[in-house]
Amino acid sequence: MTLFPNSSAQPVLHQNLKINSSDQLSPWMNNITSPPLQLSSLGMSCFTMIFGAISNLIALGILVKSRVRFRRQSKTPFLFLTVALLLADLGGHVIPGAFALYLHTDLRYKTQAIKPTGKVCQIFGASMVFFGLCPLLLGCAMAVERCVAITQPFFHASMITVAHAQQVVLFISSVALVLAVLPLFAVGTYTTQPPGTWCFLSIRDPQSSADINLSMAFSCLGLTLLALSLLCNILSGVALLQTRMKSHNVYKKATARCARQASSASSSSLFSLLDMEMMVQLATITVVSCVCWGPFLIHTLMMQLNQSPRASAHMKDDFILLGLRMASWNQILDPWVYILLRRTVLFRVCCGLNRRRATVAANSFCADTSRQAFNLQ
Repeated sequence: MTLFPNSSAQPVLHQNLKINSSDQLSPWMNNITSPPLQLSSLGMSCFTMIFGAISNLIALGILVKSRVRFRRQSKTPFLFLTVALLLADLGGHVIPGAFALYLHTDLRYKTQAIKPTGKVCQIFGASMVFFGLCPLLLGCAMAVERCVAITQPFFHASMITVAHAQQVVLFISSVALVLAVLPLFAVGTYTTQPPGTWCFLSIRDPQSSADINLSMAFSCLGLTLLALSLLCNILSGVALLQTRMKSHNVYKKATARCARQASSASSSSLFSLLDMEMMVQLATITVVSCVCWGPFLIHTLMMQLNQSPRASAHMKDDFILLGLRMASWNQILDPWVYILLRRTVLFRVCCGLNRRRATVAANSFCADTSRQAFNLQ
């Protein structure tokens, strides 16, 4: 397995995908890991792909069951974006995971270090970029949609529809696809990354300004999306807190009036509970995305801005691989946010904690009462 030639010297798409058998082996191929290490890495790849796919399928099933509740509360745009996010996470596990398993087995059972087919690495790299950007773009779109729905509810109810959400998903997919296929048209390159089991943009040793610009565009776009998601979630949280305080004061005044006003306050609190549920899920997804994608995006950007070889290549490769593994866990943790942070699960957890506190308080009260009675005797 070797690094691929610079695609800037090949003007045509089929020439960009052609294999050059006279290439030299890349330096990192001289230190191929031992078979036990490759076997453990292969097992980890299989585990993450299967576990991630099952998690996303479970979360999709839960969302399908709750579609009636979302439709009744006019939350279908958010539901549509959520389904799109889970489908992107599912595709991000199955498609790049299949390519990774192919390279793992190819590297393990080949007696000679031979680079993967040019088309395989090009498609693998394009899928990595596409399914890496789609969750970040969709998460940002969900944060913006919730921010508009909470801060401008009348505008959202009258203007934002499922058709708009479909157009947003189509635009997001187009943006991610355009950036992913640029190296296929000689704008940047996809190269095999150490230890030879994945392909990505040429972030380690860029051969041209197109490689540097494309890597910086990927990292800067990802960091901008994370920052925008955080900003929208903060604005939504502040608006929800203000609305909850106002509704609490209104409810206090309404308790002294007719039952009709009390019922309207209870119905409005139902809407507020659903908004709170979605905001908790969205805020958790944003935090998970920042923790998982932040190191990889920041390190990629720093590598393009600082090309001085002060750090050893082995340290760079280890940090990139660690950042990639953290980013892959983002697509595993996303569905579990919707599985665990549902209203029913949170209600059961809160009820269990309240019952435990009540039991502890009752036991302590009984112990204090018996102690006082013993002292009186």
